[in-house]
Amino acid sequence: MKRVLAVNPGATSTKFAVFDDEKIVLKKVVEHQGAALQDFSRVIDQFQYRSDLIADALKEANIPLESLDAVVARGGLLKPMQGGTYAVNELMLADLKKAERGEHASNLGAVIADNIAKILGIPAFIVDPVAVDELQPVARISGFPDLERASMSHALNMKAVARKVAAELGMLYRDANLVVAHLGTGVSMSVHQGGKMIDIVDGKEEGAFSPDRCGGLPASQLVKLCYSGKYTYEEIKKKLFGSGGFYAYLGTKDARDLERLADEGDEKAELLLQAFCYQVAKDIGSLATVVKGKVDRIILTGGMAYSKRLVKDITDCVGFIAPVVVIPGEEELESLSTGAIRVLNGEEQAQVYR
Repeated sequence: MKRVLAVNPGATSTKFAVFDDEKIVLKKVVEHQGAALQDFSRVIDQFQYRSDLIADALKEANIPLESLDAVVARGGLLKPMQGGTYAVNELMLADLKKAERGEHASNLGAVIADNIAKILGIPAFIVDPVAVDELQPVARISGFPDLERASMSHALNMKAVARKVAAELGMLYRDANLVVAHLGTGVSMSVHQGGKMIDIVDGKEEGAFSPDRCGGLPASQLVKLCYSGKYTYEEIKKKLFGSGGFYAYLGTKDARDLERLADEGDEKAELLLQAFCYQVAKDIGSLATVVKGKVDRIILTGGMAYSKRLVKDITDCVGFIAPVVVIPGEEELESLSTGAIRVLNGEEQAQVYR
């Protein structure tokens, strides 16, 4: 039996769990009120505070730190990398602390894991971080040489559900053609072939809008707005990523609020829901063309996949391509633990971050 601590740091919470192989021994979410994080000038400075919270919770649950075989965490905005389980190393820690690809709570994961693991003399890992980039060369061309398409996505959850569905079909992951749509606060989508995400739609740069992100916007209008003097650079960034999408139109980031308003007859909310499903379906259709329409399954996952209405509207548009499988929510802690245990059991070798 292998005992693993899995850690998933978010902007306003720290989720963590202890697993004995596949069995959950402890699972907890610690919510961080605004004041608790105000004293930290950078996200990365929170690592000791969050590490101590986890250690205290394990002590309270009578789970000795010494009983752990490994610590695994959500990976952050690292250099582009292949999917898989990676051993935390000094270069990875240095890149996360520099945060050249952006400040994000996920940057804390490997630092927290390393902080706990070093004390115990056990390995620390990350699995399928948001920086997973397995795009085929043709997918990188944007149409403007200065701007190459890159991959940033909900890789951990999308790869986990892809592996799960492939197994349910009696197929190896590498043999399945799958289109996965992660529908959460952020929306990202991917097409999987040969065990890789060979193309994606990243809701931060393109594709469907989401609860607080704009998705793809009319380029010429956006450029004109940026040079209009109406907004600063930081204000535009905030509007694109954090204050766009549902929030920009109706002041809420919760799809359930939109559904409630639509049910009460709010025409704007109804149109927004229709537009969201319309755009998601268009992106799924575009990714299906990458594998010439030979799609084994379309998978809808993430928090918004709990909505029967959204699932139905999207399925009505894309069901002709392939059967649709719904795996609502996310099992990121389970996915992290499984990735670490595969390495601990010798089923695969930990990759090296370079």
